[in-house]
Amino acid sequence: MLMNEASFWQAVLARDRAFDGRFVFAVRSTGIYCRPSCPARRPRREQVLFFPLIEAAEQAGFRPCRRCRPAEYGYTNEQMDLTQQACDFIEAHLEEDLTLATLGAQLHISPFHLQRSFKRILGITPRQYAETRRMGQFKTRLKEGGTVTSAMYEAGFRSSSRLYERAPAHLGMTPTTYRKGGQGMSITYTIVDCPLGRLLVAATERGICAVSLGASDATLEGFLQHEYPAAQIQRDDAGLQGTINAILTYLNGHQLNLNLPIDVQATAFQRQVWETLRAIPSGSTRSYSEIAQALGNPKATRAVARACATNPVALVIPCHRVVREDGELGGYRWGIERKQQLLNQEKAAAQALKAENSEPVAERI
Repeated sequence: MLMNEASFWQAVLARDRAFDGRFVFAVRSTGIYCRPSCPARRPRREQVLFFPLIEAAEQAGFRPCRRCRPAEYGYTNEQMDLTQQACDFIEAHLEEDLTLATLGAQLHISPFHLQRSFKRILGITPRQYAETRRMGQFKTRLKEGGTVTSAMYEAGFRSSSRLYERAPAHLGMTPTTYRKGGQGMSITYTIVDCPLGRLLVAATERGICAVSLGASDATLEGFLQHEYPAAQIQRDDAGLQGTINAILTYLNGHQLNLNLPIDVQATAFQRQVWETLRAIPSGSTRSYSEIAQALGNPKATRAVARACATNPVALVIPCHRVVREDGELGGYRWGIERKQQLLNQEKAAAQALKAENSEPVAERI
């Protein structure tokens, strides 16, 4: 886009909403970037820089204004329409080996700008979108009773190797196992007391597949059976002792984070949300809208909330660290009281560690 800085500056002075989404302006003295219509006091012209995209402003080291929230107006109707057209074309050609060049030529836009706009609005690349749609169709065909081979080709996978190399990240198990409701899948679990009540932890050979909190062992076992109705599930207290010890150490405030392997079913978007949650520092919180903005999709607040609600491994993926924008706790599958207790414990542990690290060290002789 051609940068007409003179007209942009006039738009900033006039707080012209018609220019929102066309560019943002950044202020050197504050390190903040804003929408043209931002109601804040205007800076001196020599302090202002203009950027066509919010990514460019952030790459230059500027942060979004909390007053005008430019990230929520970071794309135009044309970009939205373009992304929708790209999605429609991808879904109509899932059986083909599409490339960015092919897609860009179809939409009359460079592959670079297509990729950037698409990921900015949806939070994933066109390739990830296509894989997610193929995997969604594949799951549907399996649930309808189709064979793995027929479902594979109907969903647009050209070879079994391509399907199987992607399946674990999306299904948490092989396609055949998923079709049979987890049949043949071996899961072990244990239940122990913890500061939040009874704690169930279940795992496959690849990692933790379920973490649940409750008051009744029967209820917790029911959750696990419902999630994996055809799997081979057996209790193994000794085999999961190391994992339990790590979680209890965390719950007792002696460890800030849980860096444990997981084996869960997830869409591309869920994986992105959960990875973002695991990056939130212990003792801190983020709002649902902040998570959506971090993913480059400011309007996906509800989708972020759904991804948090469907998190199958509580504590390991710390969805309790996500709160409402007004600071209220919001929902939590295992109860608001437990969410508050977790946040209080994490904050206290983080403060204790900070105080410990700030204490002067005696000179060694």
